[in-house]
Amino acid sequence: MTTVLLILRLMIASALVGVVLLQRSEGGALGIGGGGGFMTGRGAANFLTRVTAGLAIAFFATSMVLTLLASRPERSRSIFDAPASVPAKGQPADKAQPGSPADPGQPAPPRGGVLDKLAPPAPTGPQVPRSQ
Repeated sequence: MTTVLLILRLMIASALVGVVLLQRSEGGALGIGGGGGFMTGRGAANFLTRVTAGLAIAFFATSMVLTLLASRPERSRSIFDAPASVPAKGQPADKAQPGSPADPGQPAPPRGGVLDKLAPPAPTGPQVPRSQ
């Protein structure tokens, strides 16, 4: 949902920039503009003003919806973020789960995965700060 709204917001923003650039300059700044150009009639200017206002309202509305979606606490949707499953009703709670250490005081043995190989070795004794 958020991705769709972000893409819609980017499309609205680019359309808004295009419509603003199509509008006729009033010629006040730096002495440029004001001559004949693309869509110079009064009706075209009125149409472009209305389109600009509509796109600005749509941009504001998508910004508010995205803000509300970002501030809302979301349930974790990843299986890695979910807590461990609760034991079944017939299974005792003190029975060790597969993959967990038998004694909670002992660390789990390394499993030999890629992340375990990348982890630095555990210190064997107290460490002293070293200058680099």
